[in-house]
Amino acid sequence: MSLQFSTISNILLIEDTLSYQDLMRIAFEENNLPHKLHIVSNGESALKFLRREKPYCNVPRPDLILLDLNLPKINGHELLKTIKEEPKFKIIPVIILTSSNAQKDIIKSYNLKANCYLNKPYNLQELINLVKISLNFWLNYSQLPQN
Repeated sequence: MSLQFSTISNILLIEDTLSYQDLMRIAFEENNLPHKLHIVSNGESALKFLRREKPYCNVPRPDLILLDLNLPKINGHELLKTIKEEPKFKIIPVIILTSSNAQKDIIKSYNLKANCYLNKPYNLQELINLVKISLNFWLNYSQLPQN
């Protein structure tokens, strides 16, 4: 079954592991997703991207954020807290996509207003399916705020 998306969305992946960045690119390609995947590798770069600071002055505002918790410089929970406190960004849905299945991380993420918490599959086929299902839900069925 081919997915149909009404608009092309900008998705920001905040992930420091290069192999996982590559897996996400493959998952997008395998699902024939028309969306633009933007990738930054740490919390500090993510804030610069969102605030459109150098070197990200001309980037689009993301429609959806995929956030790993274990990040250098600014960790995922700190970044999530900042995103959800800034009026310009707090309405952007943030999906936690992490290897942690610790209850303390899950609870803390939802307390900080994460919209969803998913465990990273490291199997490519499982990742392809997760990307397909989650993006289908968030970009086809959910009502997201317009930029």
